[in-house]
Amino acid sequence: MKKRTGIILIALTVLTAVFLVYTAVFGLGPTATGAAKNIKTGLDLSGGVSITYETSDPTPSAEDMSDTIYKLQKRVDGYSTESQVYREGANRINVEIPGVQNADEILQELGTPGSLYFIAETDSEGNANYSYTGSGYAMLNSLEDLIENGSVVCEGSDVAVAVGAVQTDQTTGKREYVVQLTFTPEGTEKFAEATTKAYANGETIGIYYDGQFVSVPVVRAAITDGNAIIEGQKSIEEAQQLASFIRIGGLKLTLHELRSNVVGAQLGQNAIRTSIVGGAVGLVIVCLIMIAVYMVPGVIASVALIIYAALVFILLNAFDLTLTLPGIAGIILSIGMAVDANVIIYARMQEEINAGLSVSNAITTGFNKAMSAILDGNITTLIAAAVLGMMGSGSVKGFAMTLALGVVLSMFTALVISRIIVRAVYAAGVREKKYWARKRELKIFEFVKRRKLSFAIAILVILLGPLAMIINAAAGRGALNLSLEFQGGTNTTVEFAEDYSLEQLDELVQPVVQSVTGDANISMQKVVGSNQVIIKTHDLSVEDRAKLHDAIHESFGVDKSSITTENISETISSEMRRAAVITVIIAIILMLLYIWIRFKDIRFA
Repeated sequence: MKKRTGIILIALTVLTAVFLVYTAVFGLGPTATGAAKNIKTGLDLSGGVSITYETSDPTPSAEDMSDTIYKLQKRVDGYSTESQVYREGANRINVEIPGVQNADEILQELGTPGSLYFIAETDSEGNANYSYTGSGYAMLNSLEDLIENGSVVCEGSDVAVAVGAVQTDQTTGKREYVVQLTFTPEGTEKFAEATTKAYANGETIGIYYDGQFVSVPVVRAAITDGNAIIEGQKSIEEAQQLASFIRIGGLKLTLHELRSNVVGAQLGQNAIRTSIVGGAVGLVIVCLIMIAVYMVPGVIASVALIIYAALVFILLNAFDLTLTLPGIAGIILSIGMAVDANVIIYARMQEEINAGLSVSNAITTGFNKAMSAILDGNITTLIAAAVLGMMGSGSVKGFAMTLALGVVLSMFTALVISRIIVRAVYAAGVREKKYWARKRELKIFEFVKRRKLSFAIAILVILLGPLAMIINAAAGRGALNLSLEFQGGTNTTVEFAEDYSLEQLDELVQPVVQSVTGDANISMQKVVGSNQVIIKTHDLSVEDRAKLHDAIHESFGVDKSSITTENISETISSEMRRAAVITVIIAIILMLLYIWIRFKDIRFA
C-alpha cells in the first residue's frame, strides 16, 4: 500500500467514524432525532401496555394456568420479544407488552383469548348439534355433551397455523377473503376423519369460539393433508380477525379482559441517563487503557470500538429490535468481546515484534494467528445466542438478539476495520517499532507442568458454588437469590394523592416499602393518566401486607381501603424454566461438538 493511499484511508476512516456517530446521536434529515433515540425500548425503559385477564373458571388447575400462560407468552411474543406473561392471584393472568401505548388497539389485534372447537353438524346417531335460526347458528346441546359424545372433532390446540389471506377464484376471477389453516399431525388425522364423514353426508362443520359460532363452512371435499380453507369472509380484516381467534383458541382456559392500562417505565430518566453516561465513561476508560498499553494499535482499537458502538445503535434501530436491560447486558458483553479480539491481535503483534520480526510482518502474523482464536470464541458464542433466540422467549430472546448482533459487529470491526486501519497507518509512515510495541521480556508460566495445582485450584473454586448454595439453603435464604421473575411475589396497587415521577417514587416511596419488606428487590410502575402506582415485591405474608398498608397510609395519607394487594406468580413459568434448561443443554452440546470438530480431538471439547 502506498503512502498516499494510506493517508486517504485514514481520512476516510475518520470521516466514516464521525458520520456514524453523528447518525447514531443526531440522525439524518430535517426531523431526525438520531438512531439511538429512535430505538424501540422495553417496558422497563419506556413503559407499554398492561392487560389483566381473568379465567371463566374461578378455580383453574395449576397445570391449565401454566399451559395457558406459556401459550399466551408465545402469542404476545409477536408484538415484542420482551413481552411478559405471568399469573396474578388465583385465576388472573397479566400481560405486559412494551413499546406500545394504545391498549385498545392491542386488545383488538390480540383478540379475546378463549376456547375454540370444531363441531360436527350431527352426532354419531344423526341428531343435529346446531341449527340455523335466521340470524345465525345456535347450539342445540351443551358443549360438555358434545365433547362427551364425540361431536367436537378438533380443538384450537389442534391448529398449528391460522392466517388471513386473499385468493382468486380460478373460474370467476373474483377475489375471496379466506382463512388458511394448517393442523398439527394429530389434528390432521382428526380433521381428515371428520371431513370425510361430513362430505359423505353433505354436512357442515361449525367453528365455535368463546360461546358462539364464528363460521359454519360447508365441507366440499375430504381434507386429509392437514390444510384447510375457511371461505366466506367479507374482508381481509374479517379473515385476519377470525385467524386471530383461531390462533389464540388453543388455550386451555377461557379468558375475559378484566382491565387494561398503559403503564410507565420501571426506570426513571435519571437512571437511563446515568446508564448512558456510565457506558460512555467505561468506553473512554477502555480506550485510554488500550492506548496506554498498545500505543498506536490502541488508538486504532479505540477508533474501531467507536465505529462498533455507533453501528450497534444504528442497526438496533434499523432492525426494529426492542432494547431492555437484558438487551443492554448483551451489548455490553459483546463490547467486552470486541475489546478481547483487539487485545488478542495486538498482544500477538507485540510478541512477534519483540521476537525480532519487522512491523509489517508482525502485523500480518498477528492478524493471521489471532483470527482462528477470535473466530472460535465468537462462533461458540453465536451458537449459544442462536439456540437462545430460537428456543427462548421474552427477555431471553431479546438478550440473544442483541448479543448476536454485537458479536457479528465485533468480529467485523476487529478483523476487517482494524486490519484496514493498521495497514493504512503503517503505509502512511508510522513504521518504527517503538510506536507498535514496548520491549519486554516474555514470561512463561508453565501451566501444564503445574497441572496438578491448577486442577486443585479449579476444583476448589467450582465446589465453592454448591457449598455456598447448601449453606444458604440451610439458613433458610434459599439456594439461589432469585429475582421476582423466578420466585413471584406480591402486587400492591396504590393510588397516591400526587402524580409522583419515577425519581420521586425511588426517593420517597421505595425506602418506605423497603423498610417493611427488608429487601431492595422492588419494582414500581406508574399507570399513565392516573396517580396509580403498581409496586412489586417478594411474597409478603398477611402480617407484612398489613404493615405495608399502614406504612403507606402514615407516610402519604393514602386510604388503606383503596390499597389492593394480590399474589403474582413468577414470570418464568415452569414450561419456560424447563425450556431454558433444555436450551442451555443443547447450546453446550453444540459448542462442544464445534470444538471437537474444530480441533479434531474430543479431549479439547
